[in-house]
Amino acid sequence: MPDILLTPKLAERLRLAFDDDRDAETFFLRLERYGPELLDSLREVYLERADGLLERLLEIMLQAYHTRPADLKRLDEARLLSPDWLQSSRMVGYVAYTDRFAGTLCGVQDHVDYLEGLGVTYLHLMPLLRPREGENDGGYAVADYRSVRPDLGSMDDLSGLARDLRGRGISLVLDLVLNHVAREHEWAERARAGEDQYRDYFHFFSDRGLPDAYEATLPEVFPDFAPGNFTWDEHAGEGGSGGWVWTTFNTYQWDLNWGNPDVLTEFVDIILNLANRGVEVFRLDAIAFIWKRLGTSSQNQPEVHHLTRALRAAARIVAPAVAFKAEAIVAPGDLIHYLGTGTHHGRVSDMAYHNSLMVQLWSTLASRDTRLMEQALRAFPPKPTNTTWGLYVRCHDDIGWAISDADAARVGIGGPAHRHFLSDFYSGEFMGAFARGLVFQFNPVTGDRRISGSAASLAGLETALESGDETLISLAVERLLLLHTVILGFGGIPLLYMGDELALTNDYSYADTPEHAADNRWVHRPRMDWALAEDVQAHPDTPAGRVNAGLRHRIAVRKGLPHLHASIESHVIASPDPRVLMLRRDHPLGTLLELYNFSEERVVLPAYSLRGHLGEDARDALSGSAFHLTRPTLTLDPYRALWLTAAEVNT
Repeated sequence: MPDILLTPKLAERLRLAFDDDRDAETFFLRLERYGPELLDSLREVYLERADGLLERLLEIMLQAYHTRPADLKRLDEARLLSPDWLQSSRMVGYVAYTDRFAGTLCGVQDHVDYLEGLGVTYLHLMPLLRPREGENDGGYAVADYRSVRPDLGSMDDLSGLARDLRGRGISLVLDLVLNHVAREHEWAERARAGEDQYRDYFHFFSDRGLPDAYEATLPEVFPDFAPGNFTWDEHAGEGGSGGWVWTTFNTYQWDLNWGNPDVLTEFVDIILNLANRGVEVFRLDAIAFIWKRLGTSSQNQPEVHHLTRALRAAARIVAPAVAFKAEAIVAPGDLIHYLGTGTHHGRVSDMAYHNSLMVQLWSTLASRDTRLMEQALRAFPPKPTNTTWGLYVRCHDDIGWAISDADAARVGIGGPAHRHFLSDFYSGEFMGAFARGLVFQFNPVTGDRRISGSAASLAGLETALESGDETLISLAVERLLLLHTVILGFGGIPLLYMGDELALTNDYSYADTPEHAADNRWVHRPRMDWALAEDVQAHPDTPAGRVNAGLRHRIAVRKGLPHLHASIESHVIASPDPRVLMLRRDHPLGTLLELYNFSEERVVLPAYSLRGHLGEDARDALSGSAFHLTRPTLTLDPYRALWLTAAEVNT
């Protein structure tokens, strides 16, 4: 019994809530394990209110525990026996918009065979909880966390899909928007109606005094179409008069006041409700922004990590099968805290996006020089061994050139100049560039330009197909496969963005849809081409077929390679040629050495540079080829990747 957490009276009341002694013992054992983490974090954020808040949360948690379906309770026990399930080399993710992939949730259910055949074990369906009508930031302006977008189906459909996926060994992943809600959300409507309880859910200001003080240090997320961080609302002031409300992203997305413990209790209830529907991983959207502090950027504040740890601990007590993924697109020094450092080590999010790797992949592809990537990857501190990275070539968002000036200077280039080059290259303005992308959110003050575009178009396939040049087409196919081979081999969960497995190019028809026309990120959010998905199986020699077959082969190899367990770090090895990235992974079964040629040229490497890592004989897991490193050199074809192990490991 966790006496340190509970008074005898509360402990007895909790015990009486159970009819089954075994159920009670399970709940109290988990409370004993995770309760101290929960209470410690509550005390850090809410001080003297923490003990009363814990009692309120326990009522929510008890209700969720009692109503958790039996098959999910069984999954909880299985996950407790395999706590490294997210780190397995068998994990492969797929990211899609429900409507663009299959129309509805029932439509997704009809295509589970396709996902299973591709090797997917983790399905992230982009925002599907009911958003505001009209413009809604791609679904991230949530109007109701307890219902599904009507055109996609119902909550029962969501539960049915989750159950079917679970039966195929596929985990359902959903977005949980934590920083803000739509201004049409019930909480915001009741706040605008003057209810004090709900006014405290938001940040309201009667004049521009404090907003201007905050603005002095706040960045702008969308300077083109949502400048500033505060919006005037005619009902936001006291007594229904006008006032200013904090709106980091868009005027219709109202930031929540996490300093109010009622907001935390709401989200614990929401998380556990969705977990009982079968959601296994929550993508914590805009997590970096949830705590506000004057004189700062109001990002990455210490309270963010205490709050995430509290949410995770509450989920662990009721539904330990559930995991958290931090959507924190921040600098490496800030990012590591979302996986946990110090007393939070390994106790915050279970997974975070490796945004830097994505940026460096495209940077290196353009420059044909891996030295900046080497420098950036070396800057990452080791992550907790019980956590994992989410690794991606592309996602639903734009690419922001998060190139550190310090990293650039260490390899002898200028950060601003390199970022300018990348924007020119991927928008097609640079002479000889193979890429076909669009500039998103040009900032005239800083000169920064972000880029939209599908992976295939950015890698040159769109341009190559228009030219009809088979050599250029082959090079574009090899670029796409190289990029995906890196994320499959880096150590984490590779996340395939819908359509990339079919090499879908830019969809310029987005401009014909009024609510999408102003946001060119929809150019890389195409509808699934099911006819092409069938055709690539029958015609594997087409460009799309070659990409599809190549990805399927690499996924199969990954699943059989224990060296790719995410508890193992990938370490950058100094490369004898700047066109080649070398990564080393030291697994108990032996060393895995990965080589990636980021150029369209054949590269000859001295064999001695590999011999010290692998010995005299090596085998490439991707091709099955043997390499005798006693020979003077090893040749890498254009965009070739090798996953080398010592030959004796596999005999």
